[in-house]
Amino acid sequence: MMKRRIRVYTVFCFLLIAGSSCKKAIQSAIDYGMNAPATEETIKYTIPAGQHYADQNGFQTVAYNELKFNVKFDSSAIYKAVDPANQEDINKLYGFSDNNANHEQFSARFGWNWARGALRLYAYVYNSGERSFVEITSIQIGSEYTCSIKVSGDHYIFNANNKTIEMGRGSQTSKGSGYRLYPYFGGDETAPHEIDIWIKELSQN
Repeated sequence: MMKRRIRVYTVFCFLLIAGSSCKKAIQSAIDYGMNAPATEETIKYTIPAGQHYADQNGFQTVAYNELKFNVKFDSSAIYKAVDPANQEDINKLYGFSDNNANHEQFSARFGWNWARGALRLYAYVYNSGERSFVEITSIQIGSEYTCSIKVSGDHYIFNANNKTIEMGRGSQTSKGSGYRLYPYFGGDETAPHEIDIWIKELSQN
């Protein structure tokens, strides 16, 4: 089963012509296992110190009208960048690639960072390889929040902490079609210490 899934993932990446980014994703999937988390189950994702990728980040194809999930951070989300210039770098939380393409070409996900004394969430999008992001809200350590990304034609609707942001969408698919994107630290730096994030993906409407 493991070998079969790795072969499927390799073929998928080859078709996307993803280059080195895909090779890194394949290696991450091999390192951390190929079992994708189920929906309606709270998953604790851990990013080890000195790493970018969280555990439990198995490859999973998806097609969303709306991605909706609950998230909670603990105090491990508070960190200080080695280079102060990197403190505003946006870490990745959860989302999906789109347009059946590599995520650095088309994707929508939430980002986060600890900056200016607060834990902040962002809308973070790639369209035709062009990145854009907007801060949505700040949230509290230890509290659970519901976040969602709705696919609506030529734009995405991000909602978190009862605040909404719309971002442009260049994908041509009717749904957000691609693969699931998991927590990732960076930016330029790796995680300065172990970081834990709890996510529960909710059933689609």
